Amino acid sequence: MSKNVTMRDIAKKMNISAVSVSKAISGHEGVSDSLRAEILKIADELGYNYAPKSPDKSLSIRVMVSETYFSENSFYSRLFGCIASEFMKRGHDCTLEILSHKAETSGNLPGAITSGKVDGAIVLGPIIKPCMDKVLHLDLPVVFVDNYTPEDIIDCVVGDNVYGSHMLTTYLINKGHRKIAFVGTVSATNSITDRYLGYVKALMQHGIATREDYLIPDRDAEGILTDEFKLPEDMPDSFVCNCDETAYHLVKFLQKKGLRIPEDASVVGFDDYIFATFCDPKLTTFSVDMREMSRAAVGLMEEKIKNPNTDRIRRVISGEIIIRDSVKAV
Repeated sequence: MSKNVTMRDIAKKMNISAVSVSKAISGHEGVSDSLRAEILKIADELGYNYAPKSPDKSLSIRVMVSETYFSENSFYSRLFGCIASEFMKRGHDCTLEILSHKAETSGNLPGAITSGKVDGAIVLGPIIKPCMDKVLHLDLPVVFVDNYTPEDIIDCVVGDNVYGSHMLTTYLINKGHRKIAFVGTVSATNSITDRYLGYVKALMQHGIATREDYLIPDRDAEGILTDEFKLPEDMPDSFVCNCDETAYHLVKFLQKKGLRIPEDASVVGFDDYIFATFCDPKLTTFSVDMREMSRAAVGLMEEKIKNPNTDRIRRVISGEIIIRDSVKAV
């Protein structure tokens, strides 16, 4: 039987909705007996796989992350801890695989994954194209966390990046700020791109023009964060940073230049991770619900192992603004 036939394939063949196909195959109400019989007939003809892996067995999962984004105090370090804890609660085994820059650029995935000795893989954060190409061709369930593809060809769990950045920027505008810069290398990751789009949307909604000189990079071509920033001559009154770590470094940089935060410039971050409270003053930020993201990722992995032929799923996890001390009304 072909493992590649999905419910969407059957729906397309019959010119009906994928929901109808799902109800027919799962035995749920909502489709007539005659349509159910026809759907099952077409499913058999196409080679649909009705034999999912048992959901009750203990699973062996590998979690991969690029060394570029993983360190002791990184967002992904804590996120892995949450994911591992969730797998453990459900009786599954979870092992971390840190991809070296050399392995990532050459597309060399861990042997346990390529050999098929595990039940599934989770990818945390961005990975570069050679590695992504290999991952997309793996013959096992893969769930991406905090990353996605524009083509919508992967199963993923992501934070609500556009909404979060839009909320932060709107918060600054409501505090009277108008000269608002965005700090982040926009093309570096999908998350940063989305956060930039949320920032732009908020400016547009309030009639504030975007400015090229107010787009400030925060990392080099290798993805390494900087602690030195090129500020525009016309100094912004506030900064929307793409992550808390960048906001932390920016605050330190501005303070070295003699600026007071928030008296002279307001700064907001994103993630609500360790750097938000390390910072002095503590950062106003957007909190990403890591535990909910972890539960969603583990649940999605179990679901894809149980029913590998289901359509691609993209789950968006909401969050909230955390108000602290880094913003002043003007």
